[in-house]
Amino acid sequence: MTSSVNAQDALLAMLPEHLLLGGIVLVIIMEVLGRGSRSALWVALGAVIASSAAAFWLSNVPYAAAPFAGQFSVTPAILMAKGALLALAVPVLLMSRTEFSDGEFSILLLSSLYGLCLLPSADSFLVMFLGLELLAMPVYALVLLAFRRPQSAESAFKYLVLSGAASATFLMGVSLLYGATGSMGVDVFGAALASSDIMTRTAVVLLLLALFLKAAVVPFHAWAPDTYEGASIPVTAYMATLTKGAVLLAAVRLFAGANVTGPLVDLLLVLPLVSIVWGNLAAIKQQSFRRMIAYSSIAHAGYLFYAFLGDAEGRMQAVLFYVVAYSVVNLLAFAVMPQNDSDEQRDSLDALKGLYHRNPFAAAMIAIAMLSLAGLPPFPGFAAKFLIFKNVVAAGYTTYAVLGLVGSYLGIYFYLRVIQLLFMTAGEAAPSEQRAGGMARAAGVLCLVGTLVLAVLPGWVLGRM
Repeated sequence: MTSSVNAQDALLAMLPEHLLLGGIVLVIIMEVLGRGSRSALWVALGAVIASSAAAFWLSNVPYAAAPFAGQFSVTPAILMAKGALLALAVPVLLMSRTEFSDGEFSILLLSSLYGLCLLPSADSFLVMFLGLELLAMPVYALVLLAFRRPQSAESAFKYLVLSGAASATFLMGVSLLYGATGSMGVDVFGAALASSDIMTRTAVVLLLLALFLKAAVVPFHAWAPDTYEGASIPVTAYMATLTKGAVLLAAVRLFAGANVTGPLVDLLLVLPLVSIVWGNLAAIKQQSFRRMIAYSSIAHAGYLFYAFLGDAEGRMQAVLFYVVAYSVVNLLAFAVMPQNDSDEQRDSLDALKGLYHRNPFAAAMIAIAMLSLAGLPPFPGFAAKFLIFKNVVAAGYTTYAVLGLVGSYLGIYFYLRVIQLLFMTAGEAAPSEQRAGGMARAAGVLCLVGTLVLAVLPGWVLGRM
């Protein structure tokens, strides 16, 4: 890996970030000139596609560099992760067409994606904190955009306060770790995992709890259901997939090549397991589709943090595959949801009753998404969960792997309940119900293609991660 700082390294290593920044600046200029409402979405799409393509290209070269030694670096694996997450932002932008007519959404989303890209490359806690804040702060405003419910303001405020608490917890952990080690590099976290020093252990626990709060792991999950329900569908889709995936990649970067040992193992065993069980149980009684997905995402956060119990060698691959498989089917379900003038009616599970008879394509796509989220073969969710639990068993935590699998079976009920509503329950369309817009259906087709690739060729995908 090169360490010299020069213009070529800075340009190439941060090419995905530069392209996103160029898109932000261009959309802002268009907004100032009064042309943003017509073309902002296309500029944002171009920036995201170009950024994702650049990351994939650099990964395949393969390219590795550290243009800012000790602060920011890239490797082929990191670039592949960036490219995959940026590609998942394309359906989010497409389905936003019917919800947002101005350029504010594009500016905020691109800004959040910029923070997302910093996280896997962070070599210092300063860059990681900057990435986490750039990722989260635009989302506070995104929750309030397309204000369609009185609860939206409350949801944004709740997310702001609890995300701020997570940031404060993260900074406290960083300060304690710096006091114990004298370094701001993220590499010291791996060494701190095996430390017996009380201040170092406290720092490690605080950092992990901050990530739990950002990822909505029980008992730090209370913000997620209300925030998901209060936001519009594109924003909920973004929060449920890309922001959660970014936090998990930050955790992968933090743990790096270290294996978890000592008392921290208990924390990574118990809280993710409780998250799996509680998320699936709480989702059963929900009548709101977005709240159901929120509790589903709480359970899936538990599965993802289980990955850190396994061997460090395959951790990045397992987490990235799970994030991609989980995200693409979530986006598929959101993309094809029927439109409705009433956001409450659109979000109600009752709106899905008999959908197969009114819109067979949408019903089939939602059913595929639910079956994959349940982890049933041959859908990609099965392969993703298999990778996670295989690593947990290989690490010697067979009992907790079995308990996690039993907890995952609880989720099958509410996923199949959605399918029952779609195909086996009589229902009539609401007076203002309409099919998803053309751009949203295009997003659904893209997600369907991704789902089929992951289901049919999981080995091929894993070989490139």
